Amino acid sequence: MTPAQTLGWCWRLIMTGFCFLMFGVGGLLLTLLLSAVLLLRRGARRQWIARHLISGAFRFFLWAAARLGVLEFRLRGAEKLRADRGCLVVANHPTLIDYVMLAAVVPTLDCVVKAEVLSNPFFGGVIRAAGYLVNNRAETFLDDCRARLAQGACILIFPEGTRTRPGQAISLQRGAAQVAVRCPSDVRLVAIHCSEAILAKHSHWYDVPARKPVFTVSVGDRLSPGVLFSDTRPEPSVAARRLTRVLAERLTQGLQGLS
Repeated sequence: MTPAQTLGWCWRLIMTGFCFLMFGVGGLLLTLLLSAVLLLRRGARRQWIARHLISGAFRFFLWAAARLGVLEFRLRGAEKLRADRGCLVVANHPTLIDYVMLAAVVPTLDCVVKAEVLSNPFFGGVIRAAGYLVNNRAETFLDDCRARLAQGACILIFPEGTRTRPGQAISLQRGAAQVAVRCPSDVRLVAIHCSEAILAKHSHWYDVPARKPVFTVSVGDRLSPGVLFSDTRPEPSVAARRLTRVLAERLTQGLQGLS
């Protein structure tokens, strides 16, 4: 690296550490604030307030990170995502902040989260206040999804299960397709691309690349499983397997257009 590039890298390293600190402290403060919301409000109104507070906090975080030169954030097709009702939002999962970027622009977005997140001291309270779907109750999970979709909710799912290692091909689990087929609901595809290897699985906050990372979120097609398979009408398990393959192909094509 040139001296100027080295200086830029050092600045982004320090500011990345600051952003992580800000994110953690912000999570604790948000948990305290939302605890008050839990006491003052109940039901759907409580969730609405909580999710809008979370979205505002995430927007501020992305704005601050961009202003400090840590990252650049680009969003394509946000108007489609904001207008959606009663569908699954299926996205690939390359980095730690994928959910942050989506929730920042769509405050009402529901989300499927892992049960272990509830024990996180920074964001467990946030998850509870927002009323997100937790995947620890397999026997009622589909019914919960069906009820929320019927109410017009958009549910975000990362069907890769965990963050993708840089350079790996997309490999989706069938959970999202099972929901889409058995509930049933349309699927909105979202392709997320990062220009540099950062915040990936098993990486550390200090693994800062030589160049500033550019995060691009592209909202793609809305697919209807009923239309895709209307000619054959396969069994739900077969339809879910075929839909998973279609989703992986479409997301791969979307990422190729962003790289």
